[in-house]
Amino acid sequence: MKITEPTPGAPCWVELGTSDVDAAKVYYRQVFGWRAETDPRQEAGGYTTLYLGAAPVAALTPLYAPGQPTAWTVSFATRDADAQAAAVTEAGGRQLMGPMDVFDLGRFAVLADPEGAVFSLWQARSFAGAALLNAPGSLGWVELATRDAEAAKAFYTRVFGWTVGTHADYPQWGIDGADFGGLSALDEFYPDDVRAHWLPYFAVADVDETAARAAESGGMLLVPPTDVPDGPRVAVIRDPQGGSFGIHRAGAEG
Repeated sequence: MKITEPTPGAPCWVELGTSDVDAAKVYYRQVFGWRAETDPRQEAGGYTTLYLGAAPVAALTPLYAPGQPTAWTVSFATRDADAQAAAVTEAGGRQLMGPMDVFDLGRFAVLADPEGAVFSLWQARSFAGAALLNAPGSLGWVELATRDAEAAKAFYTRVFGWTVGTHADYPQWGIDGADFGGLSALDEFYPDDVRAHWLPYFAVADVDETAARAAESGGMLLVPPTDVPDGPRVAVIRDPQGGSFGIHRAGAEG
């Protein structure tokens, strides 16, 4: 990720909605060394911030809706959550949770693109988002898996004004050419029940070592450590509750 601080239009935060927050605290501490702090206020709903040292890097939440799967959600920074959410619906997306204030921290909305990939918006006030990006143990890349790449390009460039570049035949999202993510095709090799989704990748110093630790701690390797042609070494992991995420070698993204 060439963007190293919260920037309008770029990823600024990730949170995991999980069926077992306490188990997730243990798992991600074992994998990444993250320290968890749960907001004690009842109105915070058990929101738990994850820290690498003193830096907030991600969060955990309970599942709030019936049938909600355990999954990571990527948040994109915005100067105006209300206007950006309106742009999403005008471009054919949906608002799953309309813009709302989160204490004095910021304004938040949860949306889905036309194919159903869920993401959120964050309009910062006192909390800007992740204090580290692309450092080992922090968010380093985001990838949209979709069955209609051209429609996705049209939607996200319209809503966020992203640039779309190509590295080794891999489409990449960026802001003014500073890339922060990519696009992969859900082709015929994927089961029909695999829906469009955003997948966060966390930067690590050693992909093989981190993947081994993730598996030993109860996770499943969906993609074992692999060298991407003309790209980084990566792996994709499913945590014990079913939340999927990727890892890549820090500083070696596309």
